[in-house]
Amino acid sequence: MKKKSSLYLLTISFVSTIGGFLFGYDTAIISGCNSFLQSHFDLSAAMLGWVVSSALLGTIVGCVVSGIITDRIGRKNALIVAASCLTISAIGSMLPPQFLGNPEHAHWLTSDSTFAFNFLIVFRLIGGLGVGITSVVAPIYISELTKAESRGKFVSIYQLSITLGILLAFLVDWIVLNGAGEAAGVITNEANGFWSWLFVHEIWRGMFGTEIPIALLFLTLLFFSPKSPRWLVSKGRKDEALVIMTRISGKEEANQQMVEINKMVAEEEGGIKELFKPFMRTPLMIGILLPMFSHLSGIAAIMYFAPNILNESFQSVESSFLGAVLVGVVNSVFTFVAIMNIERFGRRKLLLVGVTGAFLSLTGVGIMFALGSNLVIIPLLFYVASFAFSFGPVVWVIISEIFPTRIRGLAVSIGSFSLMVTGFFITLTNPVFIKTIEPSGTFFLYGILTLPAIWFIWKFVPETKGKTLEEIERYWKNKKWD
Repeated sequence: MKKKSSLYLLTISFVSTIGGFLFGYDTAIISGCNSFLQSHFDLSAAMLGWVVSSALLGTIVGCVVSGIITDRIGRKNALIVAASCLTISAIGSMLPPQFLGNPEHAHWLTSDSTFAFNFLIVFRLIGGLGVGITSVVAPIYISELTKAESRGKFVSIYQLSITLGILLAFLVDWIVLNGAGEAAGVITNEANGFWSWLFVHEIWRGMFGTEIPIALLFLTLLFFSPKSPRWLVSKGRKDEALVIMTRISGKEEANQQMVEINKMVAEEEGGIKELFKPFMRTPLMIGILLPMFSHLSGIAAIMYFAPNILNESFQSVESSFLGAVLVGVVNSVFTFVAIMNIERFGRRKLLLVGVTGAFLSLTGVGIMFALGSNLVIIPLLFYVASFAFSFGPVVWVIISEIFPTRIRGLAVSIGSFSLMVTGFFITLTNPVFIKTIEPSGTFFLYGILTLPAIWFIWKFVPETKGKTLEEIERYWKNKKWD
């Protein structure tokens, strides 16, 4: 029975985290498109920052919307809305607005108009909307389905899926680039067909298009996933919740959990008023500042602009793309390290060690750039590793477990909003910083912005490993563990 329930839960987690996979995939896939978009649309550094960060602007809206819909229509239905947005975005980002006729002649049509550029921005905003909703709802959905002793591990799977999406996107960019050869991004008048148009002449469209099958898979599988039992209880649908809890935990444990869940949900008022009660001040501060600190370290800019940043050191497009693949590998490996150790060492210890390592390695990247060394990738990989086993997964775990059930969607959406707003400004300004204060100054700045996080974690973030969601809620009310 335990093996069946664990497999069932793992399957649910896998389905919900495909959204995270798409988040990571979209983050990295455009890093391969950047140089082609810049030359195709003749973009300035500021406009390049805008086209890349536009998806993050969409995620900000998605975070706001998710706080409204996830507590009303449920975690599963909110994820279906997100998957629909991601599917529409993937299709719209690939197909040009001028494509009206025979695909054999599609590449003769000009695609560098203001209308075409704005069309792309709109669909990246739609994709960002889906990512924003997913970033809030998926960790909540997983945390409300899992047992206390394995919650950190399962929620961390969401972050692992993001890193695997990043890794696959870097690999796909490299494969598509090598397949196109020297003709990549070069528009000609030769009628070579639809696929040549997508994957050679306007190669960035083909890169975007590789997201479509993943988005469709996510949307399809969600229809077969269960609703969150804790959300069902909050809506008075206790019988449905018990059936799902029994399938996950077994009859005896499910009955025990239902008693605890019913008790805590009955005590909660729900709505914005509960969020601002005195006992919620510290968790709300953690939910806002911890995500903000994670992106102030510059991770979004590094993932969105990895080839561009590495090219400042390597001065070789192929080497920079391969370096980006290595970044993706390290990111995935050390996220897996976090998953294997988060229940052993706890949230606080991983955060403190990882964030300290992030500060030291970012400083190292700045020094290497200042010296003009081509060994920049070494401290950069140390930074990615440090982020991957700390900030990356642990932030999602913490913000998904420190809030009461009735307001969890609203509260987590505020935390995710903080993360996405910070990521948006870091990504938007990165090309400008690289140009004005140079790469060395940019990474010194990211290092300095990481320092306050170490003090904040030490002072305010409690250890929550092994505690049920109801025990964590009781802790904030009583300021002690039972």
